[in-house]
Amino acid sequence: MKVLKISKNLEKAIEEATEFIKKEKVIVCPTDTVYGLIADAKNKRTVNKIFKIKKRKKENPIPIFVKDLKMAKKIAFINKRQEKFLKKIWPGKVTAILKAKDKDFPKGIIKDRKIGIRIPKHKFLDRLLKELKMPLAQTSANISGNPTPQNVQGILKEFKDKKFQPDLILDEGKLGKKPSVVLDLTQEPPKVLRF
Repeated sequence: MKVLKISKNLEKAIEEATEFIKKEKVIVCPTDTVYGLIADAKNKRTVNKIFKIKKRKKENPIPIFVKDLKMAKKIAFINKRQEKFLKKIWPGKVTAILKAKDKDFPKGIIKDRKIGIRIPKHKFLDRLLKELKMPLAQTSANISGNPTPQNVQGILKEFKDKKFQPDLILDEGKLGKKPSVVLDLTQEPPKVLRF
């Protein structure tokens, strides 16, 4: 696992992260909530690798990051009322469950024709998403059931000696420990799945 400090050189970190994702790698990236495992959401191999790293069951789908509402609308059905609401909460710490429009995702992203989408509010991730112009599979950087480490030392310890590991870790120091709120917007009224 290669570790790169973002604070030392933002441009280099963006360049490396972009290259790793294009080469079908899984990276650990800081977000506006916790450190996350990030990869190309449309690539079957990388999505499978996230599930193996996390030791997570495919029945428990992972959400995606998108760069903007325009990209979200290509992936999910978003009506006028939902759009108005999403404009208030995005970018931010809320994952919205929506009806999937784009079915071109590997197993583990869409379940029951629904997909979890979020636009993060984070300088590095925002740049990375704009650079890559693709949705990114994302989930907390921990083994399922374990607490999410708040720093790189904790992440290294979490995945040490494991068969499947992330390929690159981007270090931004200590982060929070609260994941995003998850709201199911496919039902009326919307249902809070995680707070």
